[in-house]
Amino acid sequence: MVAATIDSCICKFFDSLRGPLIGGLILLLLPAAALAAETAPSAPSGNAAGVFVPSFWDPAVTPEKPDPDTLRSIRFLTEGDDPPFGFTLSDGTLVGFDVDLARALCAELDVTCTIQVRPFDTIVPAIRAGLADAAIASLAITDDALAQVDFTSPYYKTPARFATRTETSFGVITPDVVAGKRVGVARGTAHEAFLKAFFPNVDLRPYGDAAEARAALKAGAVDLVFGDGIALAQWLGGPDAAACCSFAGGPYTESRFFGDGAGIAVRHGDDALRAALDYALARVAAKGRYADLYLKYFPIGLY
Repeated sequence: MVAATIDSCICKFFDSLRGPLIGGLILLLLPAAALAAETAPSAPSGNAAGVFVPSFWDPAVTPEKPDPDTLRSIRFLTEGDDPPFGFTLSDGTLVGFDVDLARALCAELDVTCTIQVRPFDTIVPAIRAGLADAAIASLAITDDALAQVDFTSPYYKTPARFATRTETSFGVITPDVVAGKRVGVARGTAHEAFLKAFFPNVDLRPYGDAAEARAALKAGAVDLVFGDGIALAQWLGGPDAAACCSFAGGPYTESRFFGDGAGIAVRHGDDALRAALDYALARVAAKGRYADLYLKYFPIGLY
């Protein structure tokens, strides 16, 4: 009954939203569609929702199963105001993609876990100080972050996507197809840099932020907008978009522009816990639980 209630609340939440020198040169020679195919993650078998579910784990390679005697209760930290990754329902229940994934990992490892909410900028310092064992809070795997903590393999990556108005159809998006088209993008971002590198002939329209670019698309001031796939998916399904627009082309996941994804953070040297979490991530994916959570929290799909 509780699960049904939470699922109902999640549905209401989404209803409210609804209402690298050589490598780089080679990539520049690829059509955009080929680039997307080369850099996008693989997907598991289809699902009833018809949504592409990405997979970041090779099904032929399973990390070594941890020794049960080395496992312990895991104290997770997360953020509580970052929907759909971690947020609190009106009754105080903590839910979200990160939260539910942490619970699934604990169930797979058969260990007890606690999940504590902390302000985002205090999470990594708390892990370093030993106040918790692991953090699952959409933490980007970057060189700066790796200097402070260790990470599991990524459990999600944020693709870049184009969106266009629903009455417009571009088919497969290539640099030639969108040459001369007005493309909105947030100024000074990796998305703008990507367009300059791979789509040099578009009529680039930089805006102050991503929200301004999306508003321009809705108003018809641009033909396409290019940006963060998660933010775009939430906008497309939310009331601000008013069903004006939809995804087009992509996804684009080139790590030189869009990073290496998000991982679970542990203290430097805690190799046993990191390995156990990597094992659990692979098993949760193989069993379909990851796909279930992805479809629950990203019903439009990011890819």
